[in-house]
This record gives sequence, structure tokens and C-alpha cells, in this order.
Amino acid sequence: MAERPAGEGPKAPGGRLPARAVIDAVADGFTELPGTGGGGGGGAAAGTYGDGPIDWEGYGRALARAHERTGEHESVVCGTGTVGGVPAVLIAFEFAFLGGSLGQRTGDRIEAAHRHARRARLPVVSLTATGGSRMQEGMRALVQLQRVARQSALTRAAGLPQIAVVRDPTTGGGWATLGAGSDVVLALPGAQVAFAGSRVRPPDADPAAYGAEEKLAAGQVDRVVAPRELPEVLGRWLSLLSSPDGSPAAAGGPAEPPRALGGAGAQGLPETGWEAVERARSARRPRADAYLDAYFEVREEMSGDRCGGTDPGMRCGFGRRNGRTVAYAAQCGTPTLPAGFRTATRLIRLADRLGIPVLTLVDTPGAANDEAAERSGAGAAIADLFAAVAEARVPVTTLVVGEGGSGGALALAAPENTWVTPDCYFSVIAPESAAAILKRGPEHVRETAGELRLRPQDLVDLGVARGIVRP
Repeated sequence: MAERPAGEGPKAPGGRLPARAVIDAVADGFTELPGTGGGGGGGAAAGTYGDGPIDWEGYGRALARAHERTGEHESVVCGTGTVGGVPAVLIAFEFAFLGGSLGQRTGDRIEAAHRHARRARLPVVSLTATGGSRMQEGMRALVQLQRVARQSALTRAAGLPQIAVVRDPTTGGGWATLGAGSDVVLALPGAQVAFAGSRVRPPDADPAAYGAEEKLAAGQVDRVVAPRELPEVLGRWLSLLSSPDGSPAAAGGPAEPPRALGGAGAQGLPETGWEAVERARSARRPRADAYLDAYFEVREEMSGDRCGGTDPGMRCGFGRRNGRTVAYAAQCGTPTLPAGFRTATRLIRLADRLGIPVLTLVDTPGAANDEAAERSGAGAAIADLFAAVAEARVPVTTLVVGEGGSGGALALAAPENTWVTPDCYFSVIAPESAAAILKRGPEHVRETAGELRLRPQDLVDLGVARGIVRP
């Protein structure tokens, strides 16, 4: 790896880093893949270019100029290197080569890179900077998106992680395949990230909607990373999603439930149902962040549901505990939004595909039930999460750390592997709501809480929980 931090070094025309400088900034020992370097458009010998599959006049001269300007024969550079000590296949776009556009030979190289990744059992890192498909090759260029999507799907089916670093700009088909289609998406600050390029948007469009920061807020990228931090963050993600030899992380049995963290639980178990409710709702009771910080030595978070939404009350990501990767989805004590359920579903399905065990922390008064939640598809989002947990082949472990409010909490709970803390309750319905439905006055709420049998010890007796974890 170069001594200079990412984001520094010689710049290409337009002020963007060349593809090889980007690779040099994040990876050690880069070796270009055989068959992905050299050559000209349409298979011509190095240094000579034809006018391509639709005989676009002047295309050959444009390719020759791009080669002279960049030293590259195509808009992507593909090879292997180690990032943070983890071997990976790298696909880096050279924006100075015809705007990093995708053509037939771009597709050839990307397919070769994915094929090598599957043979060698390596994760794929895409360092994208592209304006989209190459118009000088017409539909032959556009159908490369189908080709790239298929290779990505085959790599996904092989259980190998794909991480995208979206640079400025990442637009068009490059964003809609290698970018947004990756398991984890990291973006550089201020980067244009959008399907619509800058010259084909409505003239009155808000530029912010097409930027990395807005994509983060809309749940379409996982993190905006400063260039100086990129090598460390990218390496950490690869180490969490892959074993040191580059193969997928192994499950190795269920994750152990965290120990209870202090709170009112230090006083023993609640004597009444209402005491259990009060403990779970106490501001002094530890929340998800405290449990995650105590449980993991290092962790990285995913953000967003990829459908335009985020939920700050749902933490999802991957962490390392005792040298082992565990995925986590944790509620933070607030009503869970549809975006939160969808983000948890995304997390569980990715962990299942990579063979990584899952830990879920339940803590919510219930699913959000306002008009916005209904319009955002709360029922469908909860149903999909129930299905993800039910279908998971990897073990899922659940700890109820606070409120267990009805189906919005149960959707995140593992059947037959749910544990509880002394500071929690789990109920079919909140005591206040139960009393209201039964036409009981407020003075009967405490009594109703007891009748619901929602205390930690009740949950064990009922067979809902396996046991009570202690501090």
C-alpha cells in the first residue's frame, strides 16, 4: 500500500484520481488479472481501435485518445490485491477513459473478474466512477448491464461478499449494478451518486438528491467515508465479511447471548407484571448501544433499507467477538419503522448468504402505527422480517433487553432461541391497550399487566424464553 493516504497523489484530467492510484491507496500487492489488460476496442491489437459494433464514426480515434491520455486500454482495471490483510478482487473504474463508461470490453473484464473471484473464493470490491453505458456502442453497450448483473448474481449465489466504493461520479448503469447491487455500499463525500447523470436530469432538479449524503439519508448507501479513512474502513468490512484467506466467514454455531447489563435487574426479578413494565421503560435501563459496545470488540454498521428509508431506532451491522464475526440487528427502544424492519431483513438475509450467525436485540414498545408507517408498508415489512428469520439457515439468537411490544418485537425474535434479561417484558399487547380493549379503566392497568404474564420468569415458564441472562 502506498504511503500517501487515499485521496492524494497524481490526479487525472478533471481532478479525479486515476484508477490505479485509487487501487494503490487501498490495496497491497495489486496484480492485474490475465486477459483483462491491453488490447483495443472490438478486439483490435494494442494501440489500434476500430469504430466499434455500430460503426460510430470517430469512435476508434476517441478510444486511441483515451488510451494516450490514461495509459489504459479500457475503462476498468481488474486484478487482485489485499485490503486490510484480506485478499480480494478489485474492479476500479478509470473515469478519464471515456467517462468510465461501460462497453463490450468493459463487460468482458468485469465478467473475468467475477469468474476469478468465484474460482479463488475471493470477495469483490468495486471502486466505481462511471457515467453509465457507452453510447458509441449502442445497445451492445447497454446489454452489458445484464451481463454484469448476472455475474454479480452468480457471485452472490456463491456466498461471496461484494462491497462497492462509489466515487465521483457514479451514475447510470454502473450505479444500478455494481454500485447499488453490492452488499455494502461506501461513498466518498460529495460524490454524485444517482441513476440519472448530471446532463439528463430535469433542469429544476435539486442537486442534493443526486449526492452521496442524500443517498445515505435515504437509506441507499451504508456510510459516507472520508478518503483518508477509506483503507481502514474497507479493510474492516472485508475482515468482518470474509475469513483471513478470503473465503466467507464460517458460522460455527449460534452466537451466545450477551450478559445482562446492570440496570434495575441488579435488584433481582420483578415481583409483579407492572414492575416488569416499569423496569423495561426506565430511562436508567441499558439500551442496545451499551449491549453492542460490551459484546463486540469492533463493529461496522449498515444503514438503510435500500428503498428510500432509514430508522435511527434500528442498529444493523456486523461485529467481531472473540475472533468470530456475528451479524446483529438491534432495536433501540423506539417504535420500529417499516424501514427498520426492512433493514433488519436485509441484514439477516445477507448474513444467511454469507454463513454468519445472527444476534438480535429486542427493545421496542411496538411497530410504529401512525399514518406514515401504514403508507410505508408496515405490514409487508414485518411479514418479510418474519419470513427472513423463519428461512434463515444460520443460527439466530435473540435477547430481549427492554420492551417486547407485540408483533413489532416478535418479528425480530428467534423461535426457540430467545433469552430475556431481568429488565424486560414481552407481551401480546401493552397493558394500557389491553385494558382499553377490555373496557377497563386506567386503575386496572397494573392488574392487567399481571394477568398478561409478561415478566421474564413468566416467559420462561411459558416456554417463550429459554432462560434469563444475568449481569
